[in-house]
Amino acid sequence: MRKDYLRLSFIYVGTIIGAGFASGREIVDFFGIYGVKGFWGIIISSILFSLIGSFLLIQVHKNNIKNYKELIDYLFGEKIGFVVDTIITFSLFTGFCVMVSGSGAIFHEEFGLSLNIGIYLMAIICFIVFLFSLKGLSFINSVLVPILIIGIVFIGLNVVLEEGLSFSNIYGVNMTNKGNIITSSFLYVSFNSLLIFVVFSSLGPLIKDKKVAIKGGIIGGTILGILGIFILLPLLIHYSEVYSLEIPMLKVSGYAGGIYRKYFSFIILIAMFTTAIANGFGFNERVLKGEKNPLFSLLFCLISIPLAKLGFSTLVKFLYPIYGYIGVTIIIIMMLKSIRT
Repeated sequence: MRKDYLRLSFIYVGTIIGAGFASGREIVDFFGIYGVKGFWGIIISSILFSLIGSFLLIQVHKNNIKNYKELIDYLFGEKIGFVVDTIITFSLFTGFCVMVSGSGAIFHEEFGLSLNIGIYLMAIICFIVFLFSLKGLSFINSVLVPILIIGIVFIGLNVVLEEGLSFSNIYGVNMTNKGNIITSSFLYVSFNSLLIFVVFSSLGPLIKDKKVAIKGGIIGGTILGILGIFILLPLLIHYSEVYSLEIPMLKVSGYAGGIYRKYFSFIILIAMFTTAIANGFGFNERVLKGEKNPLFSLLFCLISIPLAKLGFSTLVKFLYPIYGYIGVTIIIIMMLKSIRT
């Protein structure tokens, strides 16, 4: 049982901590802009992640849900569910392409290698993981998420020890286009909820009972909160230099030396990888309905390559807001149905 809830929590963290989170870009936009008040936002988000994660895992176990199509039909009914299902299935494919594209960008910009090397390498490794289905997803996250945790905490702590808690952005602003720090926290969780919804609906075999579901959600949400704090700390210290950058944590890690920048580039690649396999796993589970089909998984990875070459920032700018709106809708309907039930 102990291993099961840890596996759930690691899959949770690996699913959420994609390029936006690990790079610091999302943390700046949703929390850093408010100054030290951003720490309260991280705490609120961590609590929400814990509650929503536990609730979803309980629903999957309680209703014996095997894939997100069943969960969608349960929440929306078959007619509306068909439309939502189609949108989510498309978003999983494009989400996978975004992470593959991001890998190419890191290889090109940080390691001086061809964009194609990063794209092809990510696609190949993901294909290998897909061959092992849920076992592959669970194993990869169990191995890589601890590395992510150690890497982010190490860089954040290193900056604090070197610079002290001398923040260049203390007071921040009170209002943004996301509202205040409370509404921004809710939007951030909603923004990330779509992929949680998809991945969790296929984790039934790992949920032995209600306690495992609750512990998996709470531990996963707590880890996300801790990581958020260790990213926000160095970002607030160097806020005036990094707030406008696409990947602010690379700039921050570079202050400690070139080797640390390369090290954190590797951490971001791992974050992209865990989110990529979460998207790909969800897509494969939906289309194949739990069956293994290596040829389909191979075609899925190959077809993603041309779209990935459109560019990381272009894909993020166009697609991510759409995911956020869908995620908000699903959470609202899920909560209303739970209250009515």
